[in-house]
Amino acid sequence: MAALDPKTLQEVLDFAVESARLAGSFTLGYFNASPPVELKADRTPVTAADRGAEERLRQRIERAFPTHGIVGEELGVKTGTEPARWILDPIDGTFSFICGVPLYAVLIGFEWEGEAVAGVIHLPALAETVYAARGLGCRWNGAPARVSGVKELSEARLVYASAKRGTKGEKAPGFERLVEACGNDRGWCDAYGYALVATGRAEIALDPVMSLWDTAALFPVITEAGGTLTDWSGNATHTAPEAIATNGHVFPAVMKTLKG
Repeated sequence: MAALDPKTLQEVLDFAVESARLAGSFTLGYFNASPPVELKADRTPVTAADRGAEERLRQRIERAFPTHGIVGEELGVKTGTEPARWILDPIDGTFSFICGVPLYAVLIGFEWEGEAVAGVIHLPALAETVYAARGLGCRWNGAPARVSGVKELSEARLVYASAKRGTKGEKAPGFERLVEACGNDRGWCDAYGYALVATGRAEIALDPVMSLWDTAALFPVITEAGGTLTDWSGNATHTAPEAIATNGHVFPAVMKTLKG
């Protein structure tokens, strides 16, 4: 790619959406089928579905964009010769996946010159895809997607992956204040929670522990839907080891509550 013009970015996004859906179809062959589970060095689970889906994504990308870099949760880093990089999480929410909970996702993020400019959240078991690219808006199964118009924290819906992780260490007091301040809260997990924010079904999603492959796809989806995605200090980024998404309207109140 000589330049990342809107037409090229649309082609990248279309390719990413198709790729995520193909990988998602592969994972469904293992869903609710009790696949063997291994524990990685960090004690997180992994299955043949995770590895097989990433292998298929990487092969597809390497055929279509041989000069691009790739980072994947399961299979590591491939260095490219252009300022373009694909960031893959073949199954975001593996714990949900192995428990038969249909809220897991295939995540594909795309960076250009270090900035996350396109992303796909595909939820295979729900047949939902939320996707976006910079300047092209956010879409949900083809229809325009937009964050909600809720402006008061007392009316906001907060979703999070793990209350246990949220209530540990220095982040615990802020998390507890935010839960208390919001109108409602649910432990809806991982990328699914961010898809809810992007489509106006929740106002806040947070996770105190994130990796690059967890966040890269989320950033363009949330921001193109009109929301914010930041670290816990309010800095817009897809590379922090944590994430908070909001509908934008409640962002100042969220930051104030977290800081106390």
